[in-house]
Amino acid sequence: MRVLICPESFPGILTAVQAAEAMAKGWRLRAPDDELTLAPLSAGGPGFLSVLATAVGGVSVATTVSDPLGRDVPASLLLVDETSGSTIIRTAYAEAAQACGLHLLGADERNPLMTSSFGVGQLIRAALEEGAHRVVLAVGDSAANDGGAGLLCALGVGDPARLARGGGALHEMAEDALTGLAEAQDLLAGVEVIVATDETCPLLGFDGTSALDSPERGASVEQSQALERALGRFHEVVSRTSPPTQDLFTGLPRRLDREPGAGAGGGLGYALLALGGHIRSAVEIVEEAWDMEALLDRHDLVLTGEGCFDWTSLRGGVVAGVARLASARGLPTVVLAGEVTVGRRETMALGVTGVYAVAERPGQTEAMMADPVGSLTERAARVAGTWSP
Repeated sequence: MRVLICPESFPGILTAVQAAEAMAKGWRLRAPDDELTLAPLSAGGPGFLSVLATAVGGVSVATTVSDPLGRDVPASLLLVDETSGSTIIRTAYAEAAQACGLHLLGADERNPLMTSSFGVGQLIRAALEEGAHRVVLAVGDSAANDGGAGLLCALGVGDPARLARGGGALHEMAEDALTGLAEAQDLLAGVEVIVATDETCPLLGFDGTSALDSPERGASVEQSQALERALGRFHEVVSRTSPPTQDLFTGLPRRLDREPGAGAGGGLGYALLALGGHIRSAVEIVEEAWDMEALLDRHDLVLTGEGCFDWTSLRGGVVAGVARLASARGLPTVVLAGEVTVGRRETMALGVTGVYAVAERPGQTEAMMADPVGSLTERAARVAGTWSP
């Protein structure tokens, strides 16, 4: 049997590359004659760069940026050169999480009223200094909820004392707080900027980033409401400083705050849309890097997985993307996750053939956390015993 192994990361436990290797090790224990291909995937969170480096190679360039509270942290870019005729096109891939990821903060430091995306703008500036013609920024796992105000500031917009203090400070923005926005737009005018995300939330509203995601960043109910008001004010000033373009279909001014994905990464999507960028599925970007459709055509079964297979998995991401492509070819898709909280009916509707949890009972979660590689390897071996002839 030819098996394609393509999980994403198990957040906080295993990278996507480590998860794929553990699954392959377990599968070989039970079915040593099967042909295995490893193609780890990402939905735009931590590990995005390592997955792409595995898929397409490239050169890693080290840099230093500010973390969500302004401390220096190491980060990197992945530079990939492609030839188009006689022209070399350089793409710089970057992870926002390296600059403003939740993992950079202690539990007592998580306060999205104060955390900033300034370091993400520094990543973009570093990419421009490396001669990038295209910048692909994955925005998952952001600890900031500032609408990308800090990012804009790092690109020369406004005053750091006013824009790089976190989302909570935006409610008191003056009308002239975004001086330099036109120059930042000009700076990126010849560069294709892509926001890599599978989040579809807008900037504002009941399904916006403050309402949906700020609690994960440490916000209380009251703080989430304050952030909503602050981002509303931020959007007002952005719209007045740089009037939106006209929507070609309706003839009305384009509402960037309502664009699907504008709220991704705490509003990083919004800031990059304002700079002329556009949004693409992170999963599709990685699938294209692997030429996933060609890989699927050469295999008999797909083994994917993630840390927790829950209701959010049904809305999009790695498992949903893989299942969609595999089911179109009549290939069975098997999911191996740390935990599973959805039922058989939902998984079948997604196109998934079988679902298995590493922690099958509540008492097994601690053992899985203590030895994630061993636990995943052992469970993959049992799954291979079910699926491989």
